[in-house]
Amino acid sequence: MNKHVVFPHAPIKEALLDIRVELPKQTSLNDLQSIYDSIKERFSEKQQKISYEDGFKMSANGTMETLPTSGKHDGYLFRCANENKIVQSRLDGFTFNKLKPYEDWKNFRDEAHSLWDKYFEIAKPVKIIRLGLRYINEIEISLPMKNFKEYILTIPAIAPNLPQALSGFFMQLTVPNHDIGAEAIITETIKKPTANNKLPFIFDIDVFQNTAYNENKSEIWDEFEKLRAFKNDIFFNSITEKTKELFK
Repeated sequence: MNKHVVFPHAPIKEALLDIRVELPKQTSLNDLQSIYDSIKERFSEKQQKISYEDGFKMSANGTMETLPTSGKHDGYLFRCANENKIVQSRLDGFTFNKLKPYEDWKNFRDEAHSLWDKYFEIAKPVKIIRLGLRYINEIEISLPMKNFKEYILTIPAIAPNLPQALSGFFMQLTVPNHDIGAEAIITETIKKPTANNKLPFIFDIDVFQNTAYNENKSEIWDEFEKLRAFKNDIFFNSITEKTKELFK
């Protein structure tokens, strides 16, 4: 049961449900592309998914040199532009993205479940190795403000004898939850103030669980419920009552 309030104007900019897998050696990009045939009435836009990697090598004089960025075709993106939804069908797994506006957990979860079943049927994973939920929030805070902690409790601390103003920051924390065998990567940063004097605060919560399933079991979705509860605990315990008023 959800113990937290549901806001009519939640700050969710994007929600992602991710399942990482190991596929049979014979599964090809053509197999992943064929998922499009079963969903193209809604997810009509198709494009290649390219992952990029930076390489490094040691030069003759002992310094590190950066190699040109290389791209690898590892799957497909299927978009439903008018609903701001994306299905990722990749060699390493499946992701369902829902961009703003976010509806609610039940609709998001159920649609992801249905699309995952199509991926599983065609890609035939031999093992499910990771479950993840990621929620990227953008909270607009009115300027001027005296202290970030009026709104956000999880925030960098500045030594007392230094100026207490912040014009920019990037902070990342990894928080374990041993009760459910999960971890959360919490990323925070700020963007430039808007024309109407609002400060966009980015609060990115990525919760995940390394696991091992050899079948498409219903228990997977029980674990997603636990991950969602973990995500909610992080969000609600990191904001103040003043922040909650912004979402009502």
